[in-house]
Amino acid sequence: MSIKEIYQTMEYGPAPESNKESVAFLDSHKRKFSLFINGKWTKPSSGEYFESFSPATTQKLAQIAEANEKDVDDAVKAAKKALKPWVELGGHSRARYLYAIARQIQKHSRNFAVLESMDNGKPIRETRDIDIPLVARHFYHHAGWAQLMDTEMKDYKEIGVIGQIIPWNFPMLMLAWKIAPALAMGNTVVLKPAEFTSLTALLFADICKQVGLPDGVVNIITGHGGTGAALVNHPDVSKIAFTGSTEVGKIIRRATAGTGKKISLELGGKSPFIVFEDADLDSVVEGIVDAIWFNQGQVCCAGSRLLVQESVAEKLYSKIRARMETLRVGDSLDKSVDIGAIVAPIQLKTIEDLVQKGKDDGNICWQPSWTCPKEGYFYPPTLFTNVSPSSIIAQEEIFGPVLVAMSFRSHSEAVKLANNTRYGLASSIWTENINLALDIAPQIKAGTVWINCSNVFDRRDLVDIESQVMVEKAAKRACTNM
Repeated sequence: MSIKEIYQTMEYGPAPESNKESVAFLDSHKRKFSLFINGKWTKPSSGEYFESFSPATTQKLAQIAEANEKDVDDAVKAAKKALKPWVELGGHSRARYLYAIARQIQKHSRNFAVLESMDNGKPIRETRDIDIPLVARHFYHHAGWAQLMDTEMKDYKEIGVIGQIIPWNFPMLMLAWKIAPALAMGNTVVLKPAEFTSLTALLFADICKQVGLPDGVVNIITGHGGTGAALVNHPDVSKIAFTGSTEVGKIIRRATAGTGKKISLELGGKSPFIVFEDADLDSVVEGIVDAIWFNQGQVCCAGSRLLVQESVAEKLYSKIRARMETLRVGDSLDKSVDIGAIVAPIQLKTIEDLVQKGKDDGNICWQPSWTCPKEGYFYPPTLFTNVSPSSIIAQEEIFGPVLVAMSFRSHSEAVKLANNTRYGLASSIWTENINLALDIAPQIKAGTVWINCSNVFDRRDLVDIESQVMVEKAAKRACTNM
């Protein structure tokens, strides 16, 4: 096809990203990864390994070690032994290590981005432009907090050995959110990545070795649920930090009750996306794309419940359907795709089963006219309309590219529908009337309320501006003499 013909039709063409560097990393470990304990690659005492596959191609990527209770005990002992020397280093020295990690992540950002897309199935545009740059930023940011600990937080002290269990939807971002603040404040870490997406955590272990991080400060153990349970139940773990499903979160809460362990849980969501009749509907459509089809809908704060004022409902649905027709689903390493692969067959089946239940409940299901690739674990963007608030798809977290829509007439009804859920993670309000937005926002039972946007996070939301300036100045001081 000539350039002239391409311009006339604007036909979609693939734009593959090279994976040579990531393949070389896998081959350097002979595609068989041990556990990272006490600064060394350690074979699992169980002798067991499981396979990791690319969701977009179904090809095997590597074998991953299965850690048992002895392996977990070894990792916790290493972290406990490293704790006192790590604390005694002081905030300034810890900041230098965090800063060095951030620089190495930036240096190897392309490898991290490609490997994450291969392992998780998400589009390379997301890992390249969002996830990995934010990972580096988190380590830079917390280098500043480490620098401030000796002066601005003298009354604070480390907790101890932190057991961290992260999910598969944002593997490296979750790792950064867990590890960076823990190390900054003088804690040591035993981290278990999700069994579906362990590879970038293991690449991170290589980075820890490259920067000379003291042995035992960071330990990476891989495995399934039994590995996580052994970490949760270990008596020398002072805190458990978990992000994942609500069901597993409940199990962890019961297991830690009465033990004296600190705990932080970030679980599921069924966030409302509320659209009033005066909203800019074209902006709303793009907001919906970001809210529910970003990362294949595998986002805990995804705007999965669309609540739209009745007077503009059908007009908005028509615009959404037209936009869905233009979304591209395909290989995660194709820079032109909008939606990648679902992480694993078990998650794909969960989505399919819940969609079927939604149809059985009598809700109207609509999907684009095009079909998904046959190879890989793909699911098309899906819209349910005329959904009953009591329907299972309106109440349960689907964790996939499925949007369920309901209409409302009055503002009070919108609030009641928004709060008709056991979750309270996030919400989004769309209106051109700022007074209406500020009236409705406090009535929504959600930890985060966005206005005319969704899935937008800013580190300045977490600290006041004065503290932010202090942190950035401290980070610059920590960078000296590196």
